Amino acid sequence: MCTKEAIANRILQLCDERNIAVNELANISGVSPSTVYSILNEKSQNPGTVTIKKLCDGLEITLGEFFSTPEFDALEQEIK
Repeated sequence: MCTKEAIANRILQLCDERNIAVNELANISGVSPSTVYSILNEKSQNPGTVTIKKLCDGLEITLGEFFSTPEFDALEQEIK
């Protein structure tokens, strides 16, 4: 699994846990829905830290909580 896929999966997991739609996450985070969908579709080559921080703020979690999952811990180094 790559980092982009892990980020997309985590966003979907958090929306599911909170029973909110992706559009609602975009609205409460102040991020455009098209930006969120580009992250989810892995079209965004590099979802920026500021964007992820805004999503975390909308979800009322920290960046640490966002990235503190076994899925992120298991990611292989992407620099070869």
